[in-house]
Amino acid sequence: MPREREIRSAPVNKQSFRPYPLPGKLESPPPTTQNPVFQTVNPSLEGLSEHQKERICGVPATCVVGLQWGDEAKGKIVDLLTGEHDIVVRYQGGANAGHTVVLGGEPFKLSLVPSGIFRPPVRCVIANGVVLHPGSLLEEIERLRCRGVQVEDNLLVSNRAHVIFPWHIEEDRLLEKAAGSEAIGTTLRGIGPCYRDKVGRSLAFRVGDLYQPNFRDRVRQAAQFKQRMLQCLSGEPIELDADAIYEQYRQYAEQLRRWVGDSTAYLLDAVEAQKRILFEGAQGALLDVDHGTFPYVTSSNSSGVGVSSGSGVPARYLTKIIGIIKAYSTRVGGGPFPTEQANEIGQYIRDRGNEYGTVTRRPRRCGWFDAVAVRYTARLSGVDVLAVMLLDVLSGLEELKVCTCYELDGQKTTNFPAHVDELWRAQPVYETLPGWKEDISHARRWEDLPANAQNYLRRISQLIGRPLEIISVGPDREQTIFIHSAIF
Repeated sequence: MPREREIRSAPVNKQSFRPYPLPGKLESPPPTTQNPVFQTVNPSLEGLSEHQKERICGVPATCVVGLQWGDEAKGKIVDLLTGEHDIVVRYQGGANAGHTVVLGGEPFKLSLVPSGIFRPPVRCVIANGVVLHPGSLLEEIERLRCRGVQVEDNLLVSNRAHVIFPWHIEEDRLLEKAAGSEAIGTTLRGIGPCYRDKVGRSLAFRVGDLYQPNFRDRVRQAAQFKQRMLQCLSGEPIELDADAIYEQYRQYAEQLRRWVGDSTAYLLDAVEAQKRILFEGAQGALLDVDHGTFPYVTSSNSSGVGVSSGSGVPARYLTKIIGIIKAYSTRVGGGPFPTEQANEIGQYIRDRGNEYGTVTRRPRRCGWFDAVAVRYTARLSGVDVLAVMLLDVLSGLEELKVCTCYELDGQKTTNFPAHVDELWRAQPVYETLPGWKEDISHARRWEDLPANAQNYLRRISQLIGRPLEIISVGPDREQTIFIHSAIF
C-alpha cells in the first residue's frame, strides 16, 4: 500500500535569504531598476566545478498549473508547498483570477497577491506577465493587513507588469455588450483590453512608467485617443478626465513604490543562487490564449508554457510541474463544455463544491470529469504528477461518469479539438464507475478512502497518463493525502 506523510508545515531554511533592509520611505528615488527590499543576490561561482557552472540550473523550481478551465483550488496546493520554497511567483493573469486559501477554517481570498503571502519568510513576486490595476492591488494588500497578514518586505511587484486604466474597463464592458450572445464572458475588469494594448505597445503602460517624468503627458495622449475610440464603440459621448486619472495613478504609484522593482533580475539572480522557487499559475490551461478553447479563453498563457515569458526565468530551471485538477469539471462564462451537466447532477456538484467564483461570485457550470481535455493539457504543460482536488464533493452520488473520448462527426477520438466549432460538436463518450456514500473529509491516508473512491482516482490517473501525488478531501491544509508510491 502507498505511504503517506503527515501534513505539517515544512521547515523553512533560515539560510535561504540574507537579511533584507526594510523598505525605504516613499520619497526615495523611483524604483526603475530594483526594489531595495529585493536586492539582487549576485551569486558567486567560486568553488564550483566547470560542470556545475555549466549546469547551475539544478535549483529545484516547481510550477503549479491548473489543467482545466480554472478554479481548480490551486491556492491550497501553493500554500501547502510554500514552506518548502524560498520564493512564490505569480507569472500571468490579472485580478480576474482568484485563489482561496483556508487557514484554521477561515477563508482568505486572493486575486493578485501570491498564495505564499501567508508564510512571511517566503518572498512573493508579482512578475512581468501579470496585468494589474494599482487600486485593486492596494485594496487587496490592505484587506490582508487588516486580518493580520504581513505584507511588508515579503512582496515584490515587477516594474515590467502592465497597468490597467479606466479606459480598459470601459472598453471591456462595451465589447462584451456589443458581442451579445457571442460574448466571451469576461469579468469586465479590463484584463483583455490591457493585454491588447500590451501587444499594441504605443498606448501601453508598465508599472515602471508610472514613475517617469513624461507620465502625465502620456496619460493625456492615451486618454485623448481612448476617448474617441470609446465614443465610436458606444455611440454616446464619453469623457475621460486625463488630469484626474493622472493624479489618481500618481497617488497609486507612491503607495506602491516600496514594493516595486525589477523582478526579472531578482529571479534570475535567485535561480543562479539556487533558491527554491514555486511558480503559481492563474486560471487553467484550457483558457490559454494560444492553446485553449479559443476564443473563449483568457488573454495570457495560462498553461505551463507561460512560465518563462511571464517571469523571465528560462524553462530549463523547472524541475517539477504539478498539474491541479478537480475530481469533476467546471467552467465560468461562455464557450463549449462537452461534459456539462445542466441538470440536478450539475446543481448537486455546484452546491456541494460551493462552485461560485472567488472574485466574481458567478455560478460555475459543472459537469463530469473530462479525461480527453485533461490529458491534452497535462501533455501541453509537461506535467509530472497530479493533484486531485475536491474529491469529497462527489460523495453521495450513486454513480460517476468519466469522459474517455469524444465522438466527433461520427468518429471517436481521444485528441482534443483545436477549433472551437469542432468542440461544440463533440459528444462525450462516458465510462461509468460506482460512487460512494461515505464522508471522506476525515481521510488522511490512502487506506482511509472507500474502495470506489480509490478506483475512481486510479482510473483518472490511467486515462491522463500521470501519477497521483496529492489528494484533497476538504479546504483545510490538514485535509490532504500525499501519495509517495504507486497505487496500481
